[in-house]
Amino acid sequence: MNASVAIQTLPEAANDEELIRIVDEVIAYIKSTGLNCYVGPFETAIEGDYDELMDIVKECQHIAVRAGAPSVAAYIKVSYKPEGDVLTIEKKVTKHHQ
Repeated sequence: MNASVAIQTLPEAANDEELIRIVDEVIAYIKSTGLNCYVGPFETAIEGDYDELMDIVKECQHIAVRAGAPSVAAYIKVSYKPEGDVLTIEKKVTKHHQ
């Protein structure tokens, strides 16, 4: 696993319920990829191959628009190590959730 990303999707929405519904659709898509992911209160972290993760980041925007958002913004964090493995979600957070 040479990359990990954290994505915070920020769809335009009429109210909090609509915002949560749209974000939930984006999270459902991320989970459907089968990659290891961790959903937090502000962002979702995903681990995998860099190119595959970049495609997923792109698709998240499309998912939000198809779910009804007239526009969407996103904050993206990327950790990429072309010749090795990046730190895993497990190594970063497991000790804090025991």
